[in-house]
Amino acid sequence: MAKKLKNRPQIKVCGLTSAEEALGCAVLGANAIGCVFYPKSPRNVSEMQAKEISTALNPEIKTVGVFVNETFLNIMQKVERCHLQAVQLHGQESPDLLNRLRSENLVVIKALFLEHEPFLKEVANYNASAFLLECGKGALPGGNAQTWDWEKAKALGKKYPFILAGGLAPDNVALALHESLPDAVDVSSGVEAIPGRKDFRKVDSFIKAVFDYNPKRKMRRIF
Repeated sequence: MAKKLKNRPQIKVCGLTSAEEALGCAVLGANAIGCVFYPKSPRNVSEMQAKEISTALNPEIKTVGVFVNETFLNIMQKVERCHLQAVQLHGQESPDLLNRLRSENLVVIKALFLEHEPFLKEVANYNASAFLLECGKGALPGGNAQTWDWEKAKALGKKYPFILAGGLAPDNVALALHESLPDAVDVSSGVEAIPGRKDFRKVDSFIKAVFDYNPKRKMRRIF
């Protein structure tokens, strides 16, 4: 497995649909793998696919289930059946739902958006382990390859651990890191051959760009 440099932003590669590709991303240096449970997404996975991914990975690589406006019971069903260590809530979930999931000893990530609710400024409403920040444009809740003014996320990071997402790719992640100073980055469409299938050359270039970045502050560990 690729060596993880100590004070670097962590890397989540999202939208994986096979154990083989998940393992490949982990070997290249990913800290977390995202499995999308959203039927409208081209990256949507079944419980069987997600379980194959999570059981194939070394335990230090976290498998994150991505959900959009799901119920507590449905989320916990996926957590238990697919052996998920973390959940990412990418819709208009209530603060109460986050509290219930946190009580299950899960890493709980809440997505906030620049363009629609819940907005970045609503961060204090949620008891999340960390926040994922992105633009919020496009037909899907995420994975739309929409870049945005990443610097708008920087102020939030002074108080809260956060993951930067939205239009990240090998050729722009260094700039995004410089402008926003995130604790982690999340990439999906920016390293794909087609939706749901990753291009390992792009994944490798992306991860190397993150590893080459020298942050100006100590990174908080999320995964």
